[in-house]
Amino acid sequence: MTPEEVSDKLAAFLKREHGAKSVRIDDLRRLTGGASRQTWSFDAVVEHSDGRTETLALVSRADPRKGPNVMSRETEYRVLEAAGAAGVPVPRVHLMGDDSLGVPFFLMERVEGETIARRILRDEEYAGARKRMTAQLGEILAAIHRVPLETPGLERLPVPEPGLSPAETEVTRFEQTFRAIAPEPHPAFELAFRWLKGNLPPAAEPTLVHGDYRIGNLIVGPEGIRSILDWELAHAGDPLEDMGFLCVRSWRFGNDNLPVAGVGHREEFFAAYEAAGGRKIDPAAVYWWEVFGNLRWGIICIMQANAYLAGMSKSVELASIGRRTAETEWELLELMRH
Repeated sequence: MTPEEVSDKLAAFLKREHGAKSVRIDDLRRLTGGASRQTWSFDAVVEHSDGRTETLALVSRADPRKGPNVMSRETEYRVLEAAGAAGVPVPRVHLMGDDSLGVPFFLMERVEGETIARRILRDEEYAGARKRMTAQLGEILAAIHRVPLETPGLERLPVPEPGLSPAETEVTRFEQTFRAIAPEPHPAFELAFRWLKGNLPPAAEPTLVHGDYRIGNLIVGPEGIRSILDWELAHAGDPLEDMGFLCVRSWRFGNDNLPVAGVGHREEFFAAYEAAGGRKIDPAAVYWWEVFGNLRWGIICIMQANAYLAGMSKSVELASIGRRTAETEWELLELMRH
């Protein structure tokens, strides 16, 4: 679909849903975010029947992919809605779409700010934000984990396998994925699976888990974190999964002495989480999830490389991510030494 066609269809959809006299779409642009996902940013100038005119800064999220492991856009909409209602800083959902774009989609507000990790971690403009972000990450995560799983719409989220703890469920799932997609041996990954199975953390009562809680999925301004993005991996699981994944070395972008997203230390992060109403932290369990997070990211790197090598995408980014598998293998070996 051409940008002109997208613009016309969005205008018609908004005009109908708002009962407006007219809608004009300005500054429509395709945002990055994967080969199949369709994310558009635009301004909608809405002329209402009573003569009022307002401009809405919006983002359309559409995705033609289907499958048992792909979150539907309606479920993502409900997750964002529930998170926002619980006080989590997320883009406010605007409207659930219909078949106007030919694929499932929804509209949410556009939140301005920086998402590129290296700028957030290096630019002087964000020096003040970096001082606040460790505590903010803990406070926001506590709010995420308080979102009621019984909220209507969240019943479609993945849950732990019957008879398995959240940790066992995730290890089993990623081992099955690894066996299915790994084109060559990875002894470090084999050792990591053995280590994880032999050091399982205590079973935890499931909460909402973001699933991809890391720098790169934050919108940041000079004052700090403005919004949390990319909820399509959300599920019911162990809340410490988010903590461990945030501390994966790959998300520090060179700031290796600052394990929490390259901005802070675990102790401050844990204290802020608990002070904001989060559960009492077991550092050993978070460590287990950090090991798992590195293994998980390494397997995802293989998946990205396979997509490039199989010709599913010509993205050089996917090819380069595939080469990062070795980084996770090195990190796993270091983590398992302690």
